[in-house]
Amino acid sequence: MAKAWYVIHTRTGFEERVFKTLQAKIEANEFAGNVAQVLIPTEDVMQVKNNQKKVSKRKFFPGYVLVSMEMDSNTYWGIRGVQGVSGFLGDPKPIPMEEAEVQQILELVNSTSEDKPKPAVQFEKGENVRIIEGPFKHFMGLVEDVNEAKAKLRVTVTVFDRPTPVELDFLQVEKV
Repeated sequence: MAKAWYVIHTRTGFEERVFKTLQAKIEANEFAGNVAQVLIPTEDVMQVKNNQKKVSKRKFFPGYVLVSMEMDSNTYWGIRGVQGVSGFLGDPKPIPMEEAEVQQILELVNSTSEDKPKPAVQFEKGENVRIIEGPFKHFMGLVEDVNEAKAKLRVTVTVFDRPTPVELDFLQVEKV
């Protein structure tokens, strides 16, 4: 039987612990080579906290861990017995992921690690924002245009009772 990718449901916040436990079991050969790889799909995101830019990892699927394995009773119960694991997606008979889905997720994970980090917050046209950096600091404005590729916004602020368009970086504003 060939290895396939399965989705493990974990308790919220236990993804890292489950990942590390499974990695240790793989390295100790507890699964007799039936578990090949464990993955938590993440992307790098940029956040501003206390006026400092910080890169952190954001999980694509919070509460889930992906595992490439050969499903049998020993691997099933070996993984189910790990603290923090709620079960497999599709329990009581776990369903393997389709190869196309796996490829999309792997491409997403690999492509985001090479690009510059995305901003943690996404903006939409028509939203109100507060400018937190630059010459218009503390001004409130309305998002007129969002350029995801360049991480730029066109925000209309009112200066001397006149609407004035300003181009800003995603990291220069916060949602209100």
